[in-house]
Amino acid sequence: MSVLGKMKERNVFRVGMAYIVAAWVLVQVMDIILQNFNSPEWVMKLLVFFCFAGFPLAVWMAWTFAMTPDGLRKEIHIDRSKIDHPEQGKKLDYIIMALLAVVVGLVSLERFMPQVPEAAQTTVPAVAQPEPEPEPTGPILENSIAVLPFANMSTEPGQEYFSDGLSEELLNVLTKVDGLNVASRTSSFAFKGDNRSIQKIARALRVANILEGSVRKVGNRLRITAQLIDASTDVHLWSDTYDRDLTDIFQVQDEIANAIVSALTAELGIGLETVNVKSATTSLDAYDLYLQAREMFIARENLPTSWTMLERATVLDPSFAKAWETLAAVHSVATSWSPGDGIDHDSLALAASRRALELNSDLSMPHAVIAMKHQVTGEGYPGAIRSLDQAIENDPKNATALLWRGIIYFEMGYGDRAVEDFDACLEVDPGYLNCQQYRAMTLLTLDRVSEGIRAFEATLDDNFHSTTGAFVPYYVHTGQKPLAYAIASLAMRERFAPVRFWIEAIEDPDGDHGSRVSRFNDWAKTYNRDICDLDFVAVSMRQSQCLGRPVNAELKWMPDAAWFRQSDEFKEYVNTHLISYWQENGFPPQCNALDEGDFECE
Repeated sequence: MSVLGKMKERNVFRVGMAYIVAAWVLVQVMDIILQNFNSPEWVMKLLVFFCFAGFPLAVWMAWTFAMTPDGLRKEIHIDRSKIDHPEQGKKLDYIIMALLAVVVGLVSLERFMPQVPEAAQTTVPAVAQPEPEPEPTGPILENSIAVLPFANMSTEPGQEYFSDGLSEELLNVLTKVDGLNVASRTSSFAFKGDNRSIQKIARALRVANILEGSVRKVGNRLRITAQLIDASTDVHLWSDTYDRDLTDIFQVQDEIANAIVSALTAELGIGLETVNVKSATTSLDAYDLYLQAREMFIARENLPTSWTMLERATVLDPSFAKAWETLAAVHSVATSWSPGDGIDHDSLALAASRRALELNSDLSMPHAVIAMKHQVTGEGYPGAIRSLDQAIENDPKNATALLWRGIIYFEMGYGDRAVEDFDACLEVDPGYLNCQQYRAMTLLTLDRVSEGIRAFEATLDDNFHSTTGAFVPYYVHTGQKPLAYAIASLAMRERFAPVRFWIEAIEDPDGDHGSRVSRFNDWAKTYNRDICDLDFVAVSMRQSQCLGRPVNAELKWMPDAAWFRQSDEFKEYVNTHLISYWQENGFPPQCNALDEGDFECE
């Protein structure tokens, strides 16, 4: 008998068919069951694998064994002439028909079963649904471009700072091209690693053109690929690849930037001036340290490592102005982001700023840093405003300088002017979270409470907490105590802060806060701080000795600090630091001049 004949005699074909149908039914049923139990995907994949793996085994079993009246026996041990072959075949046919009936039933159920209404489906978390695309906040800007973070194609993931740094350097170069609107770093870098289409990203950023690319760095060799895309048509206006030594990095930046300007000039039909990228440093090691340190500064992470790297960069190249400028900025913010470390960051920030300006008087940030140290320099608020005006004149798109001038105006009581600067800051960089939160806090002091709360809560998704403590009283006063506790804890930044006593002080403003202050001082001692370093806690616990200091100037204008604005300490502070500026430039909206040089503030 032939092999096919033997396979038919031994019901191999029927067993194979029955196995395939049974496996299909099993997979369909288990798919329904596993979905209801939210089982991981690997469970279904494993089941399908075993079904495929079992098929050869089933065929082998049908070939090797036979079902006899005496049970399952090997083919070599039985006499086929004594077995009722048709009867065995009928039984397998019945099994196959039953399984096919189940298949038909499952298919019919899936096809004809009414669909669950959309509203009812919301009870199951739609974890697999993509996030809605961001809506543009306005029309596409004319003559506009966004520089997306270049992809790091190097073998080492740690080289990502280099590709990010190159992207930002190109962005900064293009920002200086008159007539060209360039999306801010914060806005563009928010789409890092995003898989949305170029058109959708461009709409979200309100730009007409996108620059993207990649960087591969191996030792001192670079391969940079860049392409300029018209977002409306998805047409490549220009693309090129550069293979260079690392020593040519600034020349490559110059070539790419001018190639973009040339392509946009031809596309837009407007005259854009060429740019000139000067070599920032002759030391590649210094430049590498600078890029790494700048990334940490932007993220406000590992600031001690950041300033250490920048110090090393300035030793390697003492004439590296950008490194001095960034070092000044890092030390400037370290007083609030790394308090209690025993380092005189103010003096270091001023020294680095002055050295940067000696090397390049056209820089913007050093003037802004000097402004924020006005109490140390003795220039006071008038000097701070002068320095910030100069910083913004040198670079009108310096969002940080706009933020800092807004903060200075806020400290002086000019909340309305502060909001104008914060709005200008966000016009330059819509994703600047610190600007968003300071603006929200200032709106509270202008009695635009609902607007301020909306602006603050819009920043919570990013888990950023610069002025978070300012909003704790609002949530207490409106009966949202659980949220008040959560926000108070986030505002403290450190673990196990005794925020219960802060909440109690807000609820009982006229009570005795002595024990509450002691509890906070005991906790803060671990971090080399005290109640006066805890900003909004000091306001709620009515610590007038804290609010009388210039370092806490912004606290004086908070809604819950009205008690302090009626005190002698407040009048002494204003007469020492602000009255001459007020008399020359006008009183803040909430303050009025009285007879004989006196004043009052709400």
